[in-house]
Amino acid sequence: MGKWSRRAFIGAGLVAGGALVVGVSIRTGKPDEKIRRLVAGGDGETLINSFVKIDKDNIVTAVIPHAEMGQGAHSTLAQMLADELDANWEDVRILEAPAETDYSSKDIAREFLAPELEVPEILEPTLDGTFLSLIDAMIGQITGGSFSVRGTGQRGMRNAGAAARQMLVGAAAEEWGVSADEITVQNGVLSHAASNRSAKFGEFAEKAADQPLPVKPRLKSTDEFNLMGRSIPRKDIPGKVDGTAVFGIDVEIPGETMSYAAVKAPPVQGAKVKSINASTAETMPGVLQILNMTDFVAVVADGYWQAQQALNTIDITYTETENDSLDQAAIFARYDAALNEAGANGGDEEIAVGDAPRAIADAATRLEAEYKAPFLAHATMEPQNCTAWVHDGQCEVWAGSQVPTKVRKFVADMLDLPMEKVTYKNTYLGGGFGRRSETDSIEMAVRIARETGYPVKLIWSREEDTAQDWYRPSSTSRFEAGLDDGGNLISWNNVHTHLFDPPEAAHVPYYDIPNQLVRKVDVPMHLRFGPWRSVDHSHNSWFIESFLDEVAAEAGKDPLELRRQLLKNSPRHLAVLNKAAEMADWDAEMPEGRGKGIAIAPSFNSIVAHVAQVEMTSGKPRVTNVWCCADIGYAMNPDGAAAQMESSIIYGLTAALYGEISVKDGAVEQSNFHDYPMLRINEAPEIAVEFINGDSERLGGAGEPGLPPLAPAVTNAIYAASGKRIRELPTAKHFA
Repeated sequence: MGKWSRRAFIGAGLVAGGALVVGVSIRTGKPDEKIRRLVAGGDGETLINSFVKIDKDNIVTAVIPHAEMGQGAHSTLAQMLADELDANWEDVRILEAPAETDYSSKDIAREFLAPELEVPEILEPTLDGTFLSLIDAMIGQITGGSFSVRGTGQRGMRNAGAAARQMLVGAAAEEWGVSADEITVQNGVLSHAASNRSAKFGEFAEKAADQPLPVKPRLKSTDEFNLMGRSIPRKDIPGKVDGTAVFGIDVEIPGETMSYAAVKAPPVQGAKVKSINASTAETMPGVLQILNMTDFVAVVADGYWQAQQALNTIDITYTETENDSLDQAAIFARYDAALNEAGANGGDEEIAVGDAPRAIADAATRLEAEYKAPFLAHATMEPQNCTAWVHDGQCEVWAGSQVPTKVRKFVADMLDLPMEKVTYKNTYLGGGFGRRSETDSIEMAVRIARETGYPVKLIWSREEDTAQDWYRPSSTSRFEAGLDDGGNLISWNNVHTHLFDPPEAAHVPYYDIPNQLVRKVDVPMHLRFGPWRSVDHSHNSWFIESFLDEVAAEAGKDPLELRRQLLKNSPRHLAVLNKAAEMADWDAEMPEGRGKGIAIAPSFNSIVAHVAQVEMTSGKPRVTNVWCCADIGYAMNPDGAAAQMESSIIYGLTAALYGEISVKDGAVEQSNFHDYPMLRINEAPEIAVEFINGDSERLGGAGEPGLPPLAPAVTNAIYAASGKRIRELPTAKHFA
């Protein structure tokens, strides 16, 4: 996905040129014939608008332009659409949108770039077209950044549902010869009380599709919600329980004999395959082809196990690189050198308030600390995989991706085919976390299929998945703080290494500190890096909230009280902090060997605070409880949002306790769950989640914001329980 920033968005818009300003200047939102054929090709099906399909049996299908990777986006988005439509939830079905430009994430682009922008109704189609061109030039459809509900849901699905409702009402009013204002809608039924007439949606679907598409339909107020705000069970759960749900690894092509591929890429990223000796593999049963693709070796066989076993026998030599002797200590030494060069004032300035260096120099008390965070793998439950078939001048691809239209365009460019000759089917994702916004495994599968001419399912081994990830970057962060005679925090100076956006992850404008200076230094790295659940927030929040606890200790203040003082001008943050503290009974006395830690972090337009409780057992910390309070604007599905907070806590706890990708001789040392462990069920803490519901018009994300405050809450609790300050993750290395 690369660095996803406002600057990148604007750059892409400039590249799009005339298409951005003129090419889609008038867009009605009504689906064209191609989309109708792809989405509503069945008998009796009518596509009211691009996101709402209704059939003659009154089944309403919500067409969802996002991937489902366990976060519940499909059901929550359908819930928002169905509520505005006033559909019967039992009649609602879900269809993931095809990988077409019409479904590019324009609402995400608008939410990201201009969330407050309002224009006259006549300009709405032009604005929609502008953002559609812009996002299409960058990435097309995307599921990431905790944007699905707050972007597409709020701006797209609700509007689509409300528009379809208005069109159905208009069609019924014309048919019955009454005013549209006299028609009511409830549970998929249109009614006119005065004439005692009623009809289900299916009866007026075709006529509704001919109605003008409302540009700005009226949306419900919070007190009118019927489905939004309710904990409705997800519609994907039955298929995932009974095994009928299809993930990428499950794909089979009816009527075709499948072949399977296993691959091995150079362990030092950037190296090439120099030579191979495959004499043993060539004689093994089931082996169909052995391919030296220069940047990886592939074995194609009748079965995956046969392919992997044959691959394991191949003797591969690789080209040398300048990173062949690089190890983890050398990487952090590079960071130290860059930070030393930046000094007190160097580096790229991100935020400057007052005069932090001078205020620190004049402070009554000065405090310094340095923190280190490691590379992290995504470790998705489903390893990378893709099924591809190149034949008859076309290419068919099946996989689970966070960026389906990007995949289609990438494959078309790679094979020099027109887009219409590339068919892509997105499946459920067995975990994404940003990893499946990359296309490397898909590229491999297509290249192998081009060589073979028959369908190939590529599956990466867990070892390959661990060694060839796009990692969460490692980082070092240095802090200085100044306190006045009263122990008040008056200055904050932070410089950190930086490889990935968002840069605002290191900013603390919500804390009332009169002098702030935050800087970054970019350090090149040979390891591939990419988005990881909550991106830079995942380590910067740990840096910030850990150092703030050290400041509290130096000032002789309770960590909660210090935060309360600093948040006096940030009421939303303060409310979340206070609620989390109340949930955890913060002031309760703790026995020896137990402690609580608190942390708060805003991200993705949401605010989350955690309190973690730790007890020392046989000299090692065990996290027993996590209390979470979140302000995500409005929880459209409270149970689903709580599940995302719980998921973030478990994922974040795994990273805080155990997560570390290290490098030796230029290659990643870890290979599987034995040396890159996940949190076990017996280690899981008791988790309590509560929401502060506020503005249903300005939503925040839920899939990622629960992660950033977890690590600092835990390490602050470890300090409270043991007196041991953790300045380098994971914590396991300090309690061997």
